[in-house]
Amino acid sequence: MWCRYLLWFAHEHVEFRNAEMQSILSLFNIPIKYAECPSIEKPYWIVELPSEECVKKLASRSILLKNCIELWSLAKSISLLHENLKNAICNKSDKWILKEDSDSKLTKQICPSSLIEACTSPNKSFKLKVETFCKHFTMKEKVSKIEKFDYLPFEGPVQLKDPDNTLMYIEFYGVDPNNVPTDPYDVFFGKWIADGQREVIQHHSLKKRHFIGNTSMDAQLALIMANQAKVQTGDFVLDPFVGSGSLLVAASHFGGYVWGSDIDFMMLHGRTRPTRVGQKERAKEESIRGNMYQYDIASKYLDVIVSDFSLPLWQARLKFDAIITDPPYGVREPTEKIGIVKENYRLLPEQLSNHVPSKVDYILPHLYADLLRFAAEHLIPGKRLVCWYPVVRSEYKEEELPCHPCLTLVSNSEQVLSQMTARRLLTFERRDVLSPNLCVTLTPTTAMYNFRETYFAAGETSRRQRRERRAEAVTAAAKYKAMRKDI
Repeated sequence: MWCRYLLWFAHEHVEFRNAEMQSILSLFNIPIKYAECPSIEKPYWIVELPSEECVKKLASRSILLKNCIELWSLAKSISLLHENLKNAICNKSDKWILKEDSDSKLTKQICPSSLIEACTSPNKSFKLKVETFCKHFTMKEKVSKIEKFDYLPFEGPVQLKDPDNTLMYIEFYGVDPNNVPTDPYDVFFGKWIADGQREVIQHHSLKKRHFIGNTSMDAQLALIMANQAKVQTGDFVLDPFVGSGSLLVAASHFGGYVWGSDIDFMMLHGRTRPTRVGQKERAKEESIRGNMYQYDIASKYLDVIVSDFSLPLWQARLKFDAIITDPPYGVREPTEKIGIVKENYRLLPEQLSNHVPSKVDYILPHLYADLLRFAAEHLIPGKRLVCWYPVVRSEYKEEELPCHPCLTLVSNSEQVLSQMTARRLLTFERRDVLSPNLCVTLTPTTAMYNFRETYFAAGETSRRQRRERRAEAVTAAAKYKAMRKDI
C-alpha cells in the first residue's frame, strides 16, 4: 500500500525545487503520486510514495528539503484536524477515507488506524514537536498545543532525546510575514521519517572554505546543480570553466570523480589576488586541491588543467557522466579565448619558448554553442549537462535558449540577479542518438549581447538610488535637528 507523506521544503530558491526533486526521483527511479498539485507558493508537497525507504532516499540527497513526515491528518482548521485524528483511531479499513462535511464544505481526510497503532506500543518511546511557519509561539503556547493531543492512544514513555518515534504538528500561516492571519491556513500531523541535507550547506559554506575567488558558486546552489546532474558514486564529472572549483567540491560530495579546466593560469595555481577583505596574499595551501583535502574528498580529485575551451584537447572517445559548469558572463570574470586581432601574425622560432598567447573576447553565443556541441560529443547517453545562462529579463524568450539535436532540455529555473538581469539554470540530457557534431541552434539575440551592459547599468541605477536615499535621510535628519532646536 502506498503511504501519504508531507514533504516540507526550505522556502528559498523555490524555482529550483521541482527540478531538484524530479532529478532525484529519476536518479533512484522512484514513482510518485501527488495528492494535490505542487505550488511554489507553498513550502510543502503532499505526495504518495511506495515505501518509507523511498522517502529516505529522497531525503538522503535533497538540499532544499527540510524534512519528510508520514501524514496522519491534514485540515484547514485545528478543530477539524483533531476530529480527523479521533476518527482515524476507529478507521480499520486500511485506507484513507474522504468525507465531505456538509456544514463547513470541507473534506475530512481520515487516515487508516494502522499508521497510529504502529507507534502506540508500550515499549516504544515518543515525543511530539510543534512547528509553525510564518508565526512564532512561546514554549508555553506550544506545550498547550501538545496537551490537546492527549486522546491519542500512546502507551510508551515520553523521551525528548532520541525517541523511537517523533510526532510532528505543523501550522502553516502563509508565506507573507507582513500579513499573518489569526488562524492557520493549513495544519498537519504525522510521524517524522527523515530530514533533508540542509546541514551540508553550512558544512560547505564559502565562509569556511580555504580557497575562494570572486565568482565562487554559493554552496547551496552548487549542491543543487550536482543533484540536477544526478551525480552519484563513481561518476566521472567535468567542469570546463572550473574557476576556484566550487562545483567540483559539490560533485565530489556525492561521490563523483572530478576533473576541471580553465583558461585562467593564475586562478588554477592559486596566485590571484585574495578575495577576502583584509587578506593581502594567498596562503600556501590555498588551491582547489587544498579545498578537497579540507573536506576529506581528495581521493575524488583527478586534476585541473589550463585549457582554452574553444580549442578542446579531449579525445573523442573520452566520455563523462556529468558536465556541470558556470561559464563566465564578462561581468566579474572576463570571457576570453586564445586569439589575436592582428592579421597575418606569425611567431619566430626563437619566440616560441617564452610565448604567452594573447586573448580575444569569447562572445556568449559562441561559448554556449561550443559548450552544447562538446556535451553532445562527450556525454554518455542519458547523462546530463547543467549550466547557467545569463539573460536580460525583459528580453528573455524560452524559444531562444541554446539547443542541440542530441540534447533535451529537462529543466529551466530562474535566479534573479537584479531588476533587469537574471541567470537561468539549464539542465540538458543527452539523447541516445547519433551525429553529435550537428550544428547547434543558437540565435545570437540582443539579450545575450546586452547582458553585460544591462548588468552594469542595473548596478549603477541601484547605487544611484542608494545615494539618493542616503541624501534624503541626511536632509530629513537635519530638518528634525533644526526643528528640535526651535522647540
